[in-house]
Amino acid sequence: MLTSLSFYTHSNFLLLTHMHMYKVEVAGKSLPVLTNLDKGRYGVLIFENLNKYLQMDKWNRELLDKYCREYSVGIVGFTPPAEESLVGAQLKGFPLFVHTNLRLKDAQLNAASPILRLTRAGETAWGPLPGYDWTIFQANHSTYEPLAWAHRDNLDYSHNRSPLATVMQDHGRYDGIQRVFFGGGLKFWLHKLLLLDSLSYLSHGQLSLSLNRMILVDVDDIFVGEKGTRLKKDDVLALLATQQRIQALVPGFRFNLGFSGKYFHHGTSEENLGDDMILENVDRFVWPSAQLHVYTRTHTCALGDRSALHVYIYIEIHKRAFLLPPRRFTWFSHMWNHQQPHLYENVTHLQMDMMLNKQFAKEHGIPTTSGYSVSPHHSGVYPVHEGLYEAWKRVWNIKVTSTEEYPHLRPARLRRGFVHRGIMVLPRQTCGLFTHTIFIERYPGGRDKLDESIQGGELFQTIVYNPINIFMTHMSNYGNDRLALYTFESVIKFIQCWTNLRLSSAPPLQLGERYFQMYSEETDPVWGNPCDDQRHQKIWSKNKTCDQLPRFLVIGPQKTGTTALYTFLSLHPAISSNLPSPDTFEEIQFFNGKNYYKGLDWYMSFFPVTKNESLRYLFEKSATYFDGELVPRRAHALLPKAKLITILLSPARRAYSWYQHTKVHGDVIAKNYSFHSVITATDTAPKALRDLRNRCLNPGKYAQHLERWLSYYPAQQLHIIDGEQLRQNPVETLHELQRFLKITPTFNYSTHLRYDPKKGFFCQVTNEDRTKCLGKSKGRQYPPMEDRSYKFLQRYYLSHNTALVKLLKRLGSRTIPQWLKEDLTDTVMT
Repeated sequence: MLTSLSFYTHSNFLLLTHMHMYKVEVAGKSLPVLTNLDKGRYGVLIFENLNKYLQMDKWNRELLDKYCREYSVGIVGFTPPAEESLVGAQLKGFPLFVHTNLRLKDAQLNAASPILRLTRAGETAWGPLPGYDWTIFQANHSTYEPLAWAHRDNLDYSHNRSPLATVMQDHGRYDGIQRVFFGGGLKFWLHKLLLLDSLSYLSHGQLSLSLNRMILVDVDDIFVGEKGTRLKKDDVLALLATQQRIQALVPGFRFNLGFSGKYFHHGTSEENLGDDMILENVDRFVWPSAQLHVYTRTHTCALGDRSALHVYIYIEIHKRAFLLPPRRFTWFSHMWNHQQPHLYENVTHLQMDMMLNKQFAKEHGIPTTSGYSVSPHHSGVYPVHEGLYEAWKRVWNIKVTSTEEYPHLRPARLRRGFVHRGIMVLPRQTCGLFTHTIFIERYPGGRDKLDESIQGGELFQTIVYNPINIFMTHMSNYGNDRLALYTFESVIKFIQCWTNLRLSSAPPLQLGERYFQMYSEETDPVWGNPCDDQRHQKIWSKNKTCDQLPRFLVIGPQKTGTTALYTFLSLHPAISSNLPSPDTFEEIQFFNGKNYYKGLDWYMSFFPVTKNESLRYLFEKSATYFDGELVPRRAHALLPKAKLITILLSPARRAYSWYQHTKVHGDVIAKNYSFHSVITATDTAPKALRDLRNRCLNPGKYAQHLERWLSYYPAQQLHIIDGEQLRQNPVETLHELQRFLKITPTFNYSTHLRYDPKKGFFCQVTNEDRTKCLGKSKGRQYPPMEDRSYKFLQRYYLSHNTALVKLLKRLGSRTIPQWLKEDLTDTVMT
C-alpha cells in the first residue's frame, strides 16, 4: 500500500489523525529501504526540516532523487526557523530564493493551483499569522508557482504591498521531481489543509481522503438542568429556526435530543412552557399566532460583527397566524433519573428505570425506535458495564451508542470505535461547550477563544479530520446566550468558505454502519485498564478492583512445560492462579480467542476478590498466548505492568511433542499422516494438513514471537526459562523466578518437590510425604523422532535459532541454553 515517509516527527500528528500509513525516519547517514521488489514503498517523502534534504551527501541525494523520478514520488519540505535572518538566499541546488524570520499577515490562496482539492480559495485569512519566523520564496524559474501568499506584518513596511509566497509548488520542470515547499510549520491552520492537499496531489490521488463529512449534534439532557438555565419558548423557537437554516447547508440535519423524563417540568413556570413547546414539536412544528421576524448577524468567514451574540433571534408576535414547513427533531434516551448506569449492580433495577423513560416517551409521542442511546456521563459504555448493554438490548433494542472515553478522552484525535454485544460504539467529539459554558462573557478565554476554535481551530479541524462527527452538547448551551446555535452555524459556514467538503447528516444507526464500513479494523475492542485513567475509575463500579487482575502471565508456548510450572507456582502460599475454566481447564485463553469478546468483567470473574488481595500475586497461564498475533497488544492494553514468563525448548522437539499430543487426542490428520509428512507439507496440501503443520512449526520461531512481545513490553518485564533446566532443576529455576517477580519471603521449593523416577520428572510432595504427579497425559514417552525429520527441522529453524541467540545476547543473557547450542552445532556440522 502506498504510504508517506516522514523524516522526523512534526507532521506525524496529521498523518495519524487521518490514519495514513506512514513511517518516521530520522535523517542520518543512510537512507531507509525505498523499494520492495520492483515497486516503490512510498508515495510521498516529507522533510520536516528541508535542510536535511538540501544538505544530504551527494550519494544519498542522488539515490533519493533517482527514486523520486523513477517512481514519480513527490517531496514535501518545511523550512526550519533560521538563526540568522536571510535576505535573498538561494536554496542549495535550486533557482529558488528565500527571505527568513518575517512576520506575516492576511493569508490568501492561489485559486488556479492544481493542488487545491480539499481546500477552497477565494477568501482571506485576515490577521497576523502565528509566529515570527516565516520564510517566503522568490523564484527564478517557470517550474515554481505560489500556492499561498501573505503580506508583511510590519508597520514600517508600507512601500510595497505585493503578496509574498509562503507555500511554493515545484512542478518538476527543473529536475523532474515535483515538490511543495512550506515557509512555515503546521501551527497555521491553513497549512494543515494544504499539507493534506499536497499529499493527495503528489501521490497522484492515492493518498486522498474523501470529501464527505457527516455531522450529528446531540443535545444531551434536554429536560435536565437547574432552574434559570433551562430553555424557554423563545429558545425553542431559536433552536428550530437555526435547525432550518443549517438544513439548507447540511442535508438531513436534525438536532438529536436526549431526554430523562423524570426532570420534565422541573424549571420555572416560563421554563416549563419551554418544555411543553419542545414536546409540541416532537414530530412537526406549527407556529403559533405569530409573525416571525428573524434577525441574525451577517455571517461571513470572519464571522463579521461579534456584538450582541446572545441576541441571535427575535420573535415578534402578531395576531395573524401562519404555518412553516414541518421540521422534526430526532430523539434518544438517557436514563429516566439521569443516574449513571455503573451505579446499578442489579440489572433488573436498571431495566425498570429504563422502562420508566420509555413509558414517558410513549405518553408524549417521542419516537422509541432510533436504536441509539447515550448514558449519563458515558457511564457503562467504556469501561463496559455489562448490565447496561444487557438492559439496552432488552428495553430499547439499542444498536448504536457513542462515547468520548474510548480508549481515552485525550488526545481526542485517538478516539476510536468498537463493537460489543452487537452494539456499535462510535467516537464522540466535544465542541468546546459544556454544561457550565452558557454565557459568552464567562467562556474560558473569552469570545476570541471560541471564535478561534471555529475559524480554523479545534472545532473546525475536528470536522475536517473526521469523516463522521457526533458532537456532544447540552441543553443549557441552547438557552441563555445560545452558544451552541452560534457555534455550529458559524463553523459550518466557515467550512463552506474554506473547504470543498460536502457536509451531510444521518440518523445514528446509519452513521454507525457507515463508520464500521470505513474502519472495519476497529470492530474488535481493545480492553484497557480502568485504573490507568482517573476518568475511567470514576465511571467504573466500586465493587470492581484492579487487584483482581493478574500480576504476571505465563505465555507459553505449548508443550514446553507450562502446565508443570503452573502446578509448581500454585504451591506458593503468596501466589494464586485463576479459577479453572469449564471449557479450557486451567487456561482462560482470554487474549487470543473468542473469550476476549466476552469482556473484562468475564475475565475478572476468574480472579475472585479475597481478603489481603494486595498481598497476593495473581497469575494466569495460557500457553497459546505466545505466538498469538493480537495477544501482546491486547495484553499490554489491559496489563501494561504485568511480568511475562515464557519457557523455551528445542523448537524441533517441541514440534514433535505437539504432533504426538494431537495424535494421542485423536486428531484425524495426525493419525493419517506421519510427522515427517506433516512438517514437510507444502502450501498446496489440504487445509487441515497445513493447519497442523503450522501449529507444529510456527510457535518454534521464538525470536519472531518474542520480538512482537518486546514491541509492547520492556525487556525488564520478560523472564525466559530454559525448559530443560525447569525439568532437571525446578527448585533453582523457581528460585530465580521468585527473584524476578520480587516475591518475598522466598518460598523453599526443595521441601515441596521431589524427583519421581517412575515419571522421570519432579512432582509435588504431599503432606503424607508422597509424590503427587501430573496426570497421565503429561510426561508421556514417545517413539524417537526420525533422523530425517530432526535434520529437516534443524535446517528449518536455523535462521530462527540464530536470531534467538542474537536476541538473548541483546537482552543480556549470560548463558545460551545447551539445547540451542546443540541445535545450531548439529546444523552446522550437517
